[in-house]
Amino acid sequence: MKSILIVEDSATTRALIRAVVEEAGEFETVEAATGFEALKQLPTREFDLIITDINMPDINGLELINFVKTNPRYSHIPLVIISTEKSEEDKKRGLAIGASAYITKPFKAKELQETIKEVLKL
Repeated sequence: MKSILIVEDSATTRALIRAVVEEAGEFETVEAATGFEALKQLPTREFDLIITDINMPDINGLELINFVKTNPRYSHIPLVIISTEKSEEDKKRGLAIGASAYITKPFKAKELQETIKEVLKL
């Protein structure tokens, strides 16, 4: 079973992402409401994927991605950004620092499910 860390400060959006992910297949999900919570979760298990928002209190999604991608212990973990930031510049910046995919809110369930399967090569 693949393990996915969902990092999103909105409880409603986090629950929606979790439901969509779990509907997509055999995935175990772990939730974090902030980037700092996500950093505390990383050493607790092996994650196969991280889905993160950008705009969050304390550590934002871009800082989280930068930490993951520059840390040898976690740099292999693919990341998917889900954000309200819609500009091409935002997308390019997220992908340039290491995200595998960038989805804008509001997102369609099928788009997220297909992106997860593509990123995880399922």
